[in-house]
Amino acid sequence: MSLTTGFGFEMMDRCAKIAHRHGMGKENLSQGLDSYDLAILRILQQDCTKPQRQIGEIVNLSTASVQRRIRRMEADGVISTQAAQIEPKTVGLPLTILVEVELRAETAGRIDDIKRSFQDAPEIQQCYYVTGEVDFVLVVIVGDMSEYEALTQRLFFPNDNIRKFRTFVTMDRTKSTMQLNI
Repeated sequence: MSLTTGFGFEMMDRCAKIAHRHGMGKENLSQGLDSYDLAILRILQQDCTKPQRQIGEIVNLSTASVQRRIRRMEADGVISTQAAQIEPKTVGLPLTILVEVELRAETAGRIDDIKRSFQDAPEIQQCYYVTGEVDFVLVVIVGDMSEYEALTQRLFFPNDNIRKFRTFVTMDRTKSTMQLNI
């Protein structure tokens, strides 16, 4: 696979330069990422176990250069973790629930407290502090409704700062990916 046809580096570089000149660049421009870094990231998102030698062959870099770039991106926080994405149903967790949480008071300390409680709950896979009519949106993955009820009894009902929460039980997971469009 050639460098230009495989990942569109030339076009990506031109677009990135234009976007940067006009102040429209993604944050990756300020991170110092170039087209090789982005190509490496795309490959790692698809298969983080791919040997660095093979990555180097795909993007036309030496293995040592690929290794240096990956280490730099890890140190810079661009790569936060390398992990397998597990199908929840295969490990007895077939139920995905979306939860909107509305708080009574939005003081910095109370928000930090609720964030910590959400971060500490293993059932909560994703937690977003959002704008709008609610304060948090959670993605919860559990084995069944009794596990979800136990979570609500543990986290929501005893917390006097939670005004209300609304639950959306998913019927089908149409798309679930952690891959970014880079």
